[in-house]
Amino acid sequence: MATYDLEEQEQIAEIKAWWKQYGNLVAGIVTAVAVGFAAWQGWNWYQRSQAAQAAQVYAALQKAVTEKDAQRIKAASGELFEKYSRTAYAPLAALLAARVLSDAGDAKTAKLQLLWVVENGKDELRDLARLRLASLLLDEKAYDDALRQLDAASGSAFAARFQDIRGDILSAQGKTSEARVAYQAVLAKLDEADATGKGGETLQDRRVHAAYRESVLQKLDALAGAHS
Repeated sequence: MATYDLEEQEQIAEIKAWWKQYGNLVAGIVTAVAVGFAAWQGWNWYQRSQAAQAAQVYAALQKAVTEKDAQRIKAASGELFEKYSRTAYAPLAALLAARVLSDAGDAKTAKLQLLWVVENGKDELRDLARLRLASLLLDEKAYDDALRQLDAASGSAFAARFQDIRGDILSAQGKTSEARVAYQAVLAKLDEADATGKGGETLQDRRVHAAYRESVLQKLDALAGAHS
């Protein structure tokens, strides 16, 4: 049997007294940390599992797009909305499906896809959905609704594009002066991109940038002709 000197006995007594007073609290904290860690691990596993399953559905959507199968496109995007809405694949699927369905003449379903992104997407994806939705609404001559989508945009990544389609809407409404201001704002954004070296890193990018500038200038010339 172990023997202890007086000092050791006092230390043991202090430890026993401390444990008696705080033991339950310490055990509770340890249990809570263990449970929290297990929950965190479980959540990470769930997210990885959801992402993997969503990726499979998204791959099926891409295949349906390649084969131009509208029903499978709707089914795959619908499954992503219902089961995997928290993954990054859902808004990407909606944008892809909207483009294909719009090109196929199904503007109604395309708008529903874009509205889902507007309501559930984040940051640039939401703004991109607003931009495309405004374009569809312009085609339907729903000018006020289109402008509301543009007014609700929050980011600057598509600032030039937003001003461009705003100019198109205002021009269609016969608001020549306001349309001119919008197109001039596009040119200002393009000038800013050129000044900061963001006009395109490759020759192809610079050609696209130049062609876009030319199209805006043509719109301004058309406004001048209509006004004169």
